[in-house]
Amino acid sequence: MWNNVRQLNLAASALYALLVLALAAAGGIWLIQRPAFTLRAIQIDGDTDHIYAQTVRAGVVGKLKGNFFTVDLDSARVAFEQMPWVRHASVRRVWPNALAVTLEEYKPLGTWGNDQLVSVDGELFTANQGELEGTLPAFDGPDGSAKDVVTRYRDFTKWFAPLKAKPDEVTLSARYAWTVKLSNGMQVELGKERTAQSLSDRVQRLVAAWPAVTQRWGSDIEYADLRYPNGFAIRAANMRFLSDTDTGKK
Repeated sequence: MWNNVRQLNLAASALYALLVLALAAAGGIWLIQRPAFTLRAIQIDGDTDHIYAQTVRAGVVGKLKGNFFTVDLDSARVAFEQMPWVRHASVRRVWPNALAVTLEEYKPLGTWGNDQLVSVDGELFTANQGELEGTLPAFDGPDGSAKDVVTRYRDFTKWFAPLKAKPDEVTLSARYAWTVKLSNGMQVELGKERTAQSLSDRVQRLVAAWPAVTQRWGSDIEYADLRYPNGFAIRAANMRFLSDTDTGKK
């Protein structure tokens, strides 16, 4: 080899290339570690009705590791999505020392149980309920039932509209029986959903009879039990009226 000029030239060229690569790598490492690339700003855009600078500082900034070149964007996204109210976050780099974050907040529809909220998409999340504007309806149900409860809430809103009342509370029991508290103060027991039409049919039975019920007993109806197959029962003040059509059991 030592007598082969061609091989010696090839070896020298290879060593030279390796040296250049090593120097370039060292220069790159030196460059990306310069203070000019230390993350100094976070630009937040999107839904920010409930996102405050102090929340970002307390919940996210301390979790961001690295600089403009080395920060893990996926880890940064997860950190933002762990903040209250944040449903989704997307994160990108902004030259030379910033991150741009676009946030999507949960849109609250109601409260859930004792300490959670449920979104318009039927997703449960935890946030400071003191930040809510106005009073939201209250929902509750077994694990995994939030989407079903939200769907039925919208149905109940439509079905009870002829009574000029809307649901303030919707509860699905552990036995999957429905109870609705309306804005007029009436509690309605609807029972289990036996068929796709059973709940609608029960409500329509009450709606159809409502003018006669209120004419006889007044509008102060405290309770309605719709779990009967052919009728319903109501309680007005201290009186109880069983509909004439009822002949069955709950």
